[in-house]
Amino acid sequence: MESIGVLMACPMNSYLEQQLENRFKLFRFWTVPDKSSFLASHKDSIQAVVGNAFAGADAKLIEALPKLEIVASFSVGLDKIDLAKCKEKGIRVTNTPDVLTEDVADLAIGLMLAVLRKLCESDRFVRSGKWKRGQYVLTTKFTGKRVGIIGLGRIGMAIATRAEAFSCPISYYSRTEKPEIKYKYYPSVVELAANCDILVVACALTTETHHIINREVIDALGPKGVLINIGRGPHVDEPELVSALVEHRLGGAGLDVFEHEPEVPEELFGLDNVVLLPHVGSGTVETRQAMADLVIGNLEAHFLKKPLLTPVV
Repeated sequence: MESIGVLMACPMNSYLEQQLENRFKLFRFWTVPDKSSFLASHKDSIQAVVGNAFAGADAKLIEALPKLEIVASFSVGLDKIDLAKCKEKGIRVTNTPDVLTEDVADLAIGLMLAVLRKLCESDRFVRSGKWKRGQYVLTTKFTGKRVGIIGLGRIGMAIATRAEAFSCPISYYSRTEKPEIKYKYYPSVVELAANCDILVVACALTTETHHIINREVIDALGPKGVLINIGRGPHVDEPELVSALVEHRLGGAGLDVFEHEPEVPEELFGLDNVVLLPHVGSGTVETRQAMADLVIGNLEAHFLKKPLLTPVV
């Protein structure tokens, strides 16, 4: 397979990069100064694109690569891939579901605890020497809080299972009610937000879910409510979120993703009721290696004309 050209859209994972280089003719797109000229020169040799949550394969890239056969995403999310264009041209698409579910769900619970118990601020309190001058403020209990989840797929269910261990009543919103699920269903995000203490965004990013968290939802969640986002940044109307936090119309937030990553609104930096993470939901050594192995497995299966491991299109 050494003659098969694979375009890696951006830096992702050194293990994945090495495995791709060992098996294919690897092109590192982020190192190319003149991308248009590069694509024109290599359009007949690139048969696969590897993308992730930051860069994938839009219509322009797909049109520029007439020999493209497969787009393999080093991520569960598919919002950086033009799926309609892939279907139109018969290009296969894969992602990396399941292997990252546990890590992302763990992190969601970690964010809930970190926001309510002010773990990051408490750490700074000790490191700064302030403990010697007095006790830290009281924080908020997590056990028993009502947790609402937007999107009850693999990750949403894993979050729900973990939250149940903290005696948290679970409710959810999704495109359709899931009769087999015992959790309470709300037919709108606003209703869900009005009936929970912690609202978790765990759905896929689509046209319909863009800014699914808006001012109305935030106001329904209220000044004691907490928003947790481990989905995608554009799920949230970020200026509305910032103003709600600054004006104390929202109790707190735990954010692993942002609308214009890696840019983060500076107004959030000084708030002690917000925990900010650099999009590390699946960021463990074990999971990233499993994701990389799945990307490689899908590419090899495709070019060996075997069934794909995790097909999307």
